Amino acid sequence: MTFRINKATVGATVGTALEWYDFSLYATASALVFPAVFFPTDDALTATLASFATFAVGFFARPIGGVIIGNLGDRYGRRQMLFLTLLLMGISSTLIGLIPSATAIGVAAPILLVVLRVLQGFGAGGEYAGATLLAAEHSGESSRGLNAAIPGAGNAAGALLATGVLTVLNATLPQEAFLSWGWRIAFLLSIVVCVVGIVIRLRVPESPEFAETKAEGAVARVAIRELFRSAGRRIPLAMLASIGPNVASYLPSVYAITYLTTIVGAPAWIGLTGILIGNLLKFVTIPTAGWISDRVGRRPVFLAGAIGAAVLIYPFFFLLNTGTPLLIWIALVLVFTFCNDAMLAAQSGFMSELFDVRYRYTGVTFSREITGALVGGTLPFVAAALTGAAGGQFWLVALYCLVLMVLAAIGMFFLPETRGLVAGTRTRATTAA
Repeated sequence: MTFRINKATVGATVGTALEWYDFSLYATASALVFPAVFFPTDDALTATLASFATFAVGFFARPIGGVIIGNLGDRYGRRQMLFLTLLLMGISSTLIGLIPSATAIGVAAPILLVVLRVLQGFGAGGEYAGATLLAAEHSGESSRGLNAAIPGAGNAAGALLATGVLTVLNATLPQEAFLSWGWRIAFLLSIVVCVVGIVIRLRVPESPEFAETKAEGAVARVAIRELFRSAGRRIPLAMLASIGPNVASYLPSVYAITYLTTIVGAPAWIGLTGILIGNLLKFVTIPTAGWISDRVGRRPVFLAGAIGAAVLIYPFFFLLNTGTPLLIWIALVLVFTFCNDAMLAAQSGFMSELFDVRYRYTGVTFSREITGALVGGTLPFVAAALTGAAGGQFWLVALYCLVLMVLAAIGMFFLPETRGLVAGTRTRATTAA
């Protein structure tokens, strides 16, 4: 078994890890910190819903940022856009750590939080697509799935760092101190993360596929117009497929933490530890799933993850309800790591081959980020509301997620297998010339 990882993949992945520290930090803080700091109320459910609403706001900014950054990336290059996304996320996250609490400045506090969350989401909209494309477009046919998947491990590294920092602060500080100033340390560290990320990305060269397209004068002036003209039929199906990783990621990593503390009554450290374990395992599961997709194809790997998640949704909640740490960790790892990583890794290689290089960045961001906003961003909010409507029972949330996973599987099922498609196109073009 050979793993051919190129230098561009390493640079893109490390940069993504540092950048995703910011986005993951907000996700965890929206469950553990923001309800008390920015939305103080005697009703815990209302505070949680308000906090998750700001979490969703970032996702609704992602499609806008994704389309704009994607268009610019298809016209001017992937590398430059990755600097822009890093700056946007790093600066906005640092400023979040400086916002006074609602007790100090009233309604201005949540307003400032929302504004900075929008900027953070705008940057995130173009980050992951750019990193995966840069890695994929530096790769040969036999290792494209592996290299495209590895930035997903960078996401895990960033999430691991963010969750780890908040966990240490939460565990070592009194609760009053943690909610007053302790959590801010994690956000203020974002400026350091930003500087380190910029230094690393300076060493990553531009995508050779994009450079070749630019040299030939084939760069699209308005990539989104070319996207719908040439690949419009594939977009709705790609959007459906993108539902899967959103559900399998944000259900366990965001909503389950709140569910465990407010419904099950488990200490916060249990859920956080489970996410830490799941993210650690991703350093193995994501590259492995990407490598398998290079051997058997993208669709079988993705469908295995989607169907697996659909089957495990109800057992997932049963295990959470036991309140037993080991069983909770098993539940989180099964969905958040194994099922999610199969879909995420396969999707990365798949998306880098589904669209032509002239409008590929735009195609990936459009397909991923609109679905991310509609499903991923709203999932914690919808899940909390459904749990409340069901009197604290999980069956409505489980049914909702089951339907979403079936839709994801349907979307991928009706899309073509893309493994070898880019290489095949190049070969035909060379022969014709």
